[in-house]
Amino acid sequence: MKTSAFVLAANFKNWGIEHLFGIPGKAVSPILFELLNYDIEFVLSKHESGGGFEAGGYGLMNQKLGVAVGTSGPGGTNLFTAAGQAKAFNVPLLIITGHPSVKDTGKGMGQDSSLFGTDLVDMFEKVTKFSARVERGDKLEMYLQHALEKAISGVKGPVHLNIPFDILLEEIEPFELELPEPKEMISPDLDSVVDKISAAKRPLLFLGKGVHSSRAYKEVQQLAEQWNIPVITTPGGKGTFISNHKLSLGAFGLGGTVEATEYLNKGVDTLIVIGTKLSDMSIPAVTEEMYPEQIIHFDYDPTFVGKSINVPTTPVLGDIRSNLRAILKDKPEPNSAEFLTPKREFEVTENNPGERMSAVSALQVMRNALPDDTVVFGDDGSHSFYGIQHYDIYEPGTYFFDDIFGAMGNGIGYSVGAGLAASDKTIVCLAGDGCMFMHGTELSTAYNYDSPVLFIVLNNGRLDMVEKGMQKMIGTSIGGVYETPLDAAGFAKSMGLEAFTCLDPSELADKIGTALHMINETNKPVLVEVLVDENEIPPTMGRQ
Repeated sequence: MKTSAFVLAANFKNWGIEHLFGIPGKAVSPILFELLNYDIEFVLSKHESGGGFEAGGYGLMNQKLGVAVGTSGPGGTNLFTAAGQAKAFNVPLLIITGHPSVKDTGKGMGQDSSLFGTDLVDMFEKVTKFSARVERGDKLEMYLQHALEKAISGVKGPVHLNIPFDILLEEIEPFELELPEPKEMISPDLDSVVDKISAAKRPLLFLGKGVHSSRAYKEVQQLAEQWNIPVITTPGGKGTFISNHKLSLGAFGLGGTVEATEYLNKGVDTLIVIGTKLSDMSIPAVTEEMYPEQIIHFDYDPTFVGKSINVPTTPVLGDIRSNLRAILKDKPEPNSAEFLTPKREFEVTENNPGERMSAVSALQVMRNALPDDTVVFGDDGSHSFYGIQHYDIYEPGTYFFDDIFGAMGNGIGYSVGAGLAASDKTIVCLAGDGCMFMHGTELSTAYNYDSPVLFIVLNNGRLDMVEKGMQKMIGTSIGGVYETPLDAAGFAKSMGLEAFTCLDPSELADKIGTALHMINETNKPVLVEVLVDENEIPPTMGRQ
């Protein structure tokens, strides 16, 4: 017989989990003690939300599972935001919270997480795919199996188990669970879908975040090339299709390109939507004159199919990659090399001495200076929408951004977790000063646990999207400008990082090169702060 905590740690090791993320507390301490027996590193985050973001990035990059731990009461409530973010990213994340004691439930207890206090199980039901309390040790195996199946099957996402302190110490019969193999559902109507695609005169592919979730990069490219279909992406779909492809029109929606809008304005008969809700961030200012004649909508989740654009819609439900493979299985594989175009080298305009540089220039310098396979996590804010518009993608799966839940600071944590899951990759976090104010203390986590992330912070002293949006609406802003701006480089240095502040493009290019060399030599994160024009209008003003 072994304790429940011992059995959990043994299963983590069996799943290939090498890092757990969170903040300790008595209610979950038995789990942490057992990690020592399995050489699993507990990553002390600076806030439970940051730990949840880090576990999410870890799960996204290792393509297995991330695990975040928070103690009872406020430790659990602080993880809500991370759960909501993981749900929006479709990331498999196991969140474990504590509770003081099952045997004493109903009595007055500090940080009570039951229905008599802060009912974490009930609260997490709203932001996860599964939430349950394990009230007997012999039920742990069944509850954990349900949680894993929900996290990894279908639309991937976060799950939550609340395990009380005395249950973690209870001795049970050991068990070993394997991470489930997803059962991939394939639509029965694919023949009619192929007929509709083949009959289209002016089709268009519209790729969303679901392509990232299913890792269907090769399949969507083959689909585009097989039928010679131009491609646009949602903001969250950025990074699903390479920029130097003859069929790429870039992004549509907030941060979208002129080419994408012009193509839609000229008329589309068949819009092939893959893995997106078609939210207001993806189709702002789309008028009925721009509507296609029909939509073919690939998605695992039917909830939003046919809701945003009122035209005849054919749903293709199930796993995106599996459905596309079924469509393409009898087709000869196109010669992709014939579709490639030369990569752009941006000619960046220097700003005048004493003036702040343009955010557009900053993104162009980033693209020129970073390796093609750099994985960028765009935090939520105008800085990432500049990236969506101006940062070219040369390998799919190298730009991650959430345009649905949009928790500021999530990119900081996700990049830290990704850096620990894939330390051989160049990981960049593109953040703003607002994001750093919210979760910038996770820089310390990156430094202390050798997560080799390059943090690039565009600093204009304000919550840019909010401030500019208010200016557009009422001619002024309320609470959008920081009275005392962040010194991002000084903030990073206070936590041990090497950091630089850049005023012009040539200096930024030089410091990115220096930072990459430092990261390679030390395996420590580095921050590069870019002072950008406070009055530049971001590419986010099209949202109604």
